[in-house]
Amino acid sequence: MIEKKRRYDLDWLRVIAILAVYFHHIGMPFNGDKFHIMNSESSKILDDIMVFFEQFRLPLLFLISGTGTMFAFSKRTWFQFLKERSIRLLIPLFFGVLFIVPPQTYYENIGSYLSYFKVYENMSLKVNHLWFIENLFIISVLVIPLILFLKSPKSNKILTVLEHGAYKKYGVFLWVIPLICITIALKKLYPSDSKSITNLSSTAFYGYFFISGMLFTSAKNIWVYLKEYRKFNSIIFLISTLLFYGYYFLPNKYIAPYLSSSIQWDIWYLVCALVSWTSIISILGYGQIWFNKPSIVLNILNEAIYPFYILHQTIIVVLGYYIIQLNVNISLKILVLIFTTFPLIIIIYRFLIYPFTIPRILFGMKKKKLKLPK
Repeated sequence: MIEKKRRYDLDWLRVIAILAVYFHHIGMPFNGDKFHIMNSESSKILDDIMVFFEQFRLPLLFLISGTGTMFAFSKRTWFQFLKERSIRLLIPLFFGVLFIVPPQTYYENIGSYLSYFKVYENMSLKVNHLWFIENLFIISVLVIPLILFLKSPKSNKILTVLEHGAYKKYGVFLWVIPLICITIALKKLYPSDSKSITNLSSTAFYGYFFISGMLFTSAKNIWVYLKEYRKFNSIIFLISTLLFYGYYFLPNKYIAPYLSSSIQWDIWYLVCALVSWTSIISILGYGQIWFNKPSIVLNILNEAIYPFYILHQTIIVVLGYYIIQLNVNISLKILVLIFTTFPLIIIIYRFLIYPFTIPRILFGMKKKKLKLPK
């Protein structure tokens, strides 16, 4: 049975995860990876830090989305759920692809002002960072049969087995084994890092966290065990982190003579999955201690965070294009980028989106509640 009590810890973790995505994209022009705009110099240290946080910021977001999906479905029929998902996800996706993302394409291939409209003329429309919304909608639709099963008495035996396994200290940690197997197997068939829904290695990886969130919510005692064993899980996370960076920094000349390239990648996927899963179960445990309390600030952030996500990358790319051309060091450029983009996103949200019905719908927000006269 799904517990309908508000989970403030999950609300906080959703806000934190999206802010982590924002800071990740702040660093992208400077870490040497391919991004829409790139600084002339890159920071290896920044890249070394970012590759670690990449392992769990999006998995956390997908897992929380899985829990939110179960909570949303608990109050709706499957048709009402599908309607709600379409309004909250498809409308912002289509609006974003048509109006929010094109400036990124323009600044990535900047030319004359008229070249902005060639984005539409050539139909070179992309989802870019909105891939998360696209994937979330498709996964939400695909798992409807599973949701119906989990809501039915037929799932009781399976949920009981999961809860019994989670009762053991290492129980939830062992969920990493299927994740490792799925990741390694599908990476051989779909080696791309693309976030497209058709790239099954990526979709299955994030889908595993999404479905895990659904199962955690359906077998609610698992939350109790995540909280109870949070110290144990955090120790495993620290060990996984050491394994991750130990392998990451290990010179290739020491392993190339003994391990094929394929096996080297398999080990990399293994340590990445370990960090991803152990970090998530640790965060979920400590989140119940640190964040599970109501807050006026949380109410404000919870409403603003979705429009913030939709807007953030475009604002970063547009302002970042000019900031990376400044004749200052990378650290200062990053600070300038933060202190210009963050306030601008908030201003756009507060004065152009928040007060008005149509922009609220376009950015996935609920209609503003009318205050009844006293």
